[in-house]
Amino acid sequence: MTDTDELKARDAFDIQSPLFDNLYKDNSIIQYKRDRVRECALQYLQPGDRVLELNAGTGEDAVYFAQKGMHVHATDVSVRMQDVLKKKVENYGLKGSITTEICSFTNLSVLKDQGPYDLIFSNFGGLNCTSRLETVLLSFPGLVKPGGTIVLVIMPGFCFWETLLFLKGNFKSALRRFNSRKGASAQIEGVKFKCWYYSPHFVVKALREQFSLLSVEGLCSIVPPSYLESFPPKYPGIFKFLVKVENEHKGKWPWKYIGDYYIISMKRDR
Repeated sequence: MTDTDELKARDAFDIQSPLFDNLYKDNSIIQYKRDRVRECALQYLQPGDRVLELNAGTGEDAVYFAQKGMHVHATDVSVRMQDVLKKKVENYGLKGSITTEICSFTNLSVLKDQGPYDLIFSNFGGLNCTSRLETVLLSFPGLVKPGGTIVLVIMPGFCFWETLLFLKGNFKSALRRFNSRKGASAQIEGVKFKCWYYSPHFVVKALREQFSLLSVEGLCSIVPPSYLESFPPKYPGIFKFLVKVENEHKGKWPWKYIGDYYIISMKRDR
């Protein structure tokens, strides 16, 4: 059963779907984030592998992986996001490489294609749109092959850059993640919904019976978050330097825990 806040998030992204790609195509920080996440996922993939993507959105990552030779089953709860994705599949001639399905990640037991998959992939905090992340995670063992992996991009309960907003007097935004147990308010295109924030430990604890941890990497812990999109064109040299430093320290304490997101990779042992 899809929870109420996930449905509200769906409604928000339904409205945003026609604009989504154009809103972010010129954002250098988002491109940096995509490159980092894809680089992480590709180390566990080879041509012919099967990928289950959750909250696939408009299909930017699905298209990328399909063009690399993988078969992607791209799922989302937003019908309009999937409509945009389907047009891309047709335009890029990828009908044999990408399949789509409307399905909530909280209800993967009804997924028509149960795999098994070589990789489960979820990008940019889509999994933060539910208070039932443990339910989602516990459905993974039945969908991933032994030896297969998961790569998830999740927003943690503390973000270094976000907390700095406190210094600008923006107390609400600076402290919003600290109220994650009850859900923090979010808004897209005028539609309000809630987000929950989860630590890497939460994910590891939920999956420890059948999965082992491969890595945790901080994403936008040193590099500014993507909502500061004016930063790279304004300070290109500093941005380039911050990218270099983050890439050197992405897997180190404390940076892997205090980004806008973290990338967690785990392997199914049995």
